Amino acid sequence: MDGGDDFSTIDVKFTPTIPHCSMATLIGLCIRVKLLRSLPKRFKITVRINPGTHASELAINRQLNDKERVIAALENVHLLTVVNKCISNGMKGTN
Repeated sequence: MDGGDDFSTIDVKFTPTIPHCSMATLIGLCIRVKLLRSLPKRFKITVRINPGTHASELAINRQLNDKERVIAALENVHLLTVVNKCISNGMKGTN
């Protein structure tokens, strides 16, 4: 975390389970939304896949850090429900 005069930046890097992980975008979106909801607005958040750990790393990083794409994704009611569930209980079962 880097501090500045009027804002701070949060740079999160994560490693998907496998190089072709189909959940990488969802995982990154969940991380971004959790941070957006938890931190003051002054923070600039960047969420990225660790270099070399996913086949579509550049495309996913671009999606995760494009405000308009994130907003559009969260307008999808089904996707928003999945993200909220992931954030609320860490994808644990309901048992």
